This record gives sequence, structure tokens and C-alpha cells, in this order.
Amino acid sequence: MPIDAILFDKDGTLFDFANTWGAFGRNMVLRLAGGDHARAAELGRLIGFDLEQVTYSEDSIVIAGTVEEIAEVLAPHLPDMTQDELIDVLNAESAAAPQAQAVPLDPFLDKLRQAGLKLGVATNDGEMPALQHLASVGIRDHFDFVAGYDSGHGFKPGPGQLLAFAAHVGVDPEQVAMVGDSLHDLQAGRAAGMTTIGVLTGLAPAEALAPMADVVLPDIGHIPDWLSKN
Repeated sequence: MPIDAILFDKDGTLFDFANTWGAFGRNMVLRLAGGDHARAAELGRLIGFDLEQVTYSEDSIVIAGTVEEIAEVLAPHLPDMTQDELIDVLNAESAAAPQAQAVPLDPFLDKLRQAGLKLGVATNDGEMPALQHLASVGIRDHFDFVAGYDSGHGFKPGPGQLLAFAAHVGVDPEQVAMVGDSLHDLQAGRAAGMTTIGVLTGLAPAEALAPMADVVLPDIGHIPDWLSKN
């Protein structure tokens, strides 16, 4: 089946994960700890973030989890905040995080649209931060569909967001490619009956993605060449 639409994960796919979310992690745990460095380091460990190295572990909940899931881990250790207040802080810090593009996104996405492809974003981030991140680099209008974990379609690895995209653009799921940097993305793609493309601009290595991917590429910039050969 030809590919007529592409659905992208956001963090680690459109945007390089390490270069984008290191500063977010540092700022977030320091803010939640009231500037107490030792306390911030402990909060970081709970979510798989090393404050000293400004890096995430491969199994960090921040990589593929929703804001609510991150808040659930942190909330028992922040008794002075309600979970809703914590989610608000996480969303605010997330929305303000400068985004490091995996490739120059405007020309890349423009090329895909000129080829007649429908484009979308499905992220386990919140819809509001996601829209702000896309707008911050001038690419919001390239997408026909943007869904966060809180948009009403569920979240990955469930297929709800993916099937909603296919329905929204009027393309059979078999003619959609799901692109992502984590197993959650690829598992969702498989569950939706889509082609799955893994990319290495997140933290997962190729060998971790390969079992769930039809192809693993260095970054999204390699997608047009791959499509032309398939």
C-alpha cells in the first residue's frame, strides 16, 4: 500500500530529545525543589533524570510518559502541591522549553506536503505545549492534525490518536506511516495497522526499536528517500 499520510511523534522525532529536554528537566526539578539542589537531584532520580549530567536514563518516564504519569510519580514526594497544581507546573515548564529541531523542519515538512502527503502529530505531551512547540519554530500550519494525551483520543501505546488522525484526514490506516523514537510510538503504530518508522533522535538505540519497526532511520530527514524506494 502506498503511504498517503505521515503521523509524527513530537519529542525525540520532530525535535531532538537530548538537546531539547535536558534543560527542561533541570529547570523543572529545581523549580519543584525550591532551588534546593540535593532535593532536586532526588526528584530527578525518581523520573530517570540525572541533574549533574543533565541526561535521562533510557527507561525514564519522561521519554514516553504523559504529563499525568510523570506527576503521579512525583506527587507523593511533593506533599505541598496537589496533582493538578503539579501538572500545571509541568505543562508550563514544558511549553517554555526551547525546541532543538531534528532536521530543518520547515523545508522538510513543506516538501512532504508538496508531495501530497497529509501530516499529523501524536504526542504523549499535552496538546497545549505541543501546539506551542510547533508554533515556536513556525511549523504549526504544516499539520492537518495535532493530538496530545489530553485531546480525547487516549495516548500511546494505545492506537486512539493514530486512528483519529487517519479518520480526520480520510486515509486508510494501512496507508499511514507512524514515525517515532520510542517503542510506545511503534507499538501504537502496529496496533493501528500502520507502517512503523523508527528514528534515532531520541534515546532508544536501533536494536530496541527494530522489533517493532518496518525500518529504523537515523532521523526523519531520511524518510523521503525511503518512501521513494518503497
